[in-house]
Amino acid sequence: QLTLVESGGGLVQAGGSLRLSCAASERTFSSYPMGWFHQAPGKEREFVAAITRSGDATYYAESVKGRFTISRDNAKNTVSLQMNSLKPEDTAVYYCAADTGWGTTPLWGSWGQGTQVTVSS
Repeated sequence: QLTLVESGGGLVQAGGSLRLSCAASERTFSSYPMGWFHQAPGKEREFVAAITRSGDATYYAESVKGRFTISRDNAKNTVSLQMNSLKPEDTAVYYCAADTGWGTTPLWGSWGQGTQVTVSS
């Protein structure tokens, strides 16, 4: 199975930046659309951003639009999330995921273990 490992989380002040990375275990990484999600304590896991197989299109939750950028490097089997202008409400565990389905509706079938992002006010 596809294994995903996130890194890059940490503690940052409001207005600061972090860059998260997700490393995949398979050479077939480029065949999967990829996404980032986050989950705050006591809340449901929420969609943050997604990127197509080739990286030619990206999608963002309204709450992060203009602040976060998702990208991928298929040669290195990685997907990244650049987070700028961070807000305390961005505090959450961030997960990367792979769309392992075959249809137009995403099937987030593979998940990383998560990395903690904490934004102080």
